Amino acid sequence: MDEDLRSRHTKDGIRIYDPADFAGMKAAGALAARILDDVAELVFVGQTTGAIDDAITKMVEEAGATSATIGYKGYKHASCISVNHVVCHGIPGDKRLKDGDILNIDVTVIVDGWFGDTSRMYVAGKLPRKAERLIQVTHDALMIGIDAVKPGKTFGDIGHAIQSFVESHRMSVVRDFCGHGLGRVFHAPPNVLHYGRPGTGATLEEGMFFTIEPMVNLGRPETKTLADDWTAVTRDKSLSAQFEHSIGVTADGAEIFTLSPGGLFHPTYSVG
Repeated sequence: MDEDLRSRHTKDGIRIYDPADFAGMKAAGALAARILDDVAELVFVGQTTGAIDDAITKMVEEAGATSATIGYKGYKHASCISVNHVVCHGIPGDKRLKDGDILNIDVTVIVDGWFGDTSRMYVAGKLPRKAERLIQVTHDALMIGIDAVKPGKTFGDIGHAIQSFVESHRMSVVRDFCGHGLGRVFHAPPNVLHYGRPGTGATLEEGMFFTIEPMVNLGRPETKTLADDWTAVTRDKSLSAQFEHSIGVTADGAEIFTLSPGGLFHPTYSVG
């Protein structure tokens, strides 16, 4: 492969990676996914989000990797843990989980310079029916978005596929946050919107790396950020859910770098 392909960009400023770079992303994504698998048994009624984060910090260190979030813009934790109406960027702390709480845990690790970024939903205790519906729709929206990834399609096609599906279930897509490019950097172009019109936005090309991470609310899409400058919540206090994969565009679709090695990406495996 021609070396200068590593630095080739599209007209939209989105980096195109070498086929050999997929291996680095797979290694980083696999570690992030394995950590989220191992975290599952730590989610239970009475547990604190701080204790979960402490365990994640230890897992990252024991793997010989680096947390991408510790020190990022002053952030002090190896994960974001967002409970119930927290949309994203929830800060781990002393809050104890109650029966029926749903939570998103988001982890990003650096392995040999490559960033692996993924998040998924968990439940403490018994999963309430309305939360179960929200989680299922959000999970399916992510996979529908990934199915829309093919060279020659656009980012608007991804957003439209997600938005159409979510709104058909009378739920709403958060517009204040989006997916992003990544690779040897944490955040890079493009912004991957989870809503949009078909045929709009940059054209997908083989070798692009980015996240798709729809946030879906049971109520309205509006959010607000709390005084800590991190925690984003639904304005109407409705429940929110999110799933995230890191992917690479291939010749005929997408490769998911953050697949759960234990098949634990969807939380219903642990309901009971």
